[in-house]
Amino acid sequence: MSTQMEHLLTTGDLISELAARAPKVGGNDGGWPGLTIYRFHEPTEPTWEEIQSLSIGIVAQGRKAVMVEGSRYVYDPFHYLVLSSHLHFQAQILEASPRKPFLSFVLQVDPALVKKVSTDMLDRRTAAGFPPVRMPNNPEKGLVSALDADLMCAVIRFLQSLSTGADRRVLSPMHLQEIVYRVLQREQFSRLLYIAAKQSGANPISAALTFVREHFSEPITVNDMAEQVSLSPSSFSHLFREVTGRPPYQFLKEIRLDRARELLIEGRLSVTDVSRAVGYSSASHFIKEFRSRFGTTPRAYVDAQSLGEQLQSARTQPE
Repeated sequence: MSTQMEHLLTTGDLISELAARAPKVGGNDGGWPGLTIYRFHEPTEPTWEEIQSLSIGIVAQGRKAVMVEGSRYVYDPFHYLVLSSHLHFQAQILEASPRKPFLSFVLQVDPALVKKVSTDMLDRRTAAGFPPVRMPNNPEKGLVSALDADLMCAVIRFLQSLSTGADRRVLSPMHLQEIVYRVLQREQFSRLLYIAAKQSGANPISAALTFVREHFSEPITVNDMAEQVSLSPSSFSHLFREVTGRPPYQFLKEIRLDRARELLIEGRLSVTDVSRAVGYSSASHFIKEFRSRFGTTPRAYVDAQSLGEQLQSARTQPE
C-alpha cells in the first residue's frame, strides 16, 4: 500500500507543501534546522547570497540561476543543485508570477550524515562492481542533476513529516537520511563525499590523510590506514579513491617521494639513507619509483640540482 501511495506523490504535492510553508515573499523558516523555503512572485535581479554548509536546492515551481565563481547553474522542477559550504554567490529568480509563484527550498546537510550513509553504501557499491566515480571539474562549487521520482518522493515525505511533533521526531530524520541516500545514488556521489570531507574535520579520509602525513616514514599499509578510521580495507580504499581521486597507496607513495626529493636537495643524506628515511626498505625499489615519478634517478636529480646552482652562481658573479 505504501508503494502505491508513493507513486501517487507528484510535483503538485511538492508545490502544495512548499506553498503552505512559505506564506511570505522571500525566505521562510522551514521548521527544520537548515531548511529555508522561498517564494517569489516575479523575476529578480541577481543578488549576492552566502551559504555556510553543504546544501541541496530544489525548485518546485519556476526557475532559478546561480552564478558561482564564473560558472552558471540553472535549475527548475526537473533539476536540483548541490552547493559546497562557505560559498558567496549570485542568485537570480528567472521565472515567477503571482499566478505561478516561484517556490523552492534549500536544505543544509550535515557532513556527518553524508559520511554515515556513504559508508553504509560503500561495501554494496564495491560488491556490485561499480567503478570509482571520477571527480567532476570544480568539485567545490556546485552541480545540477536531474530530479527523479525517487528523490522527489523522499523530499515530499520529509516535508509532510514536519507537520506533527511525533512524525517530526521519528520520521523526519529517516526521510532526511533517505534524501541523502537518493542523492548519493546518482552522479552526486563523488561530489558529496568530496564536499563533506572538506567540510568535516572528523571525517575518515581527513583522519587517514593526517595519519599518512605523520607516519609515512614507517612501513604502513592500506590495512593500517583503514584500521585507523575503523573501516574495512575495501570500504576504506573505495571511499579514499572517491574523495581524493587516487588509491591510498598512490597517495602514500607521492608523500614519500615528495619528501625524498626535499631531502635530496638538502644534500645531507645519501640516496640509501633518504630511501630509508621516507619508508622504503629497498633502495632499488625507491630508485625505480623515484624515476617513475620525476623522470630521473635520485643521483641524477641531485647532480642536476647542483649543476643548476653552480650555473646560477656563475651568472651572479661580477665579471
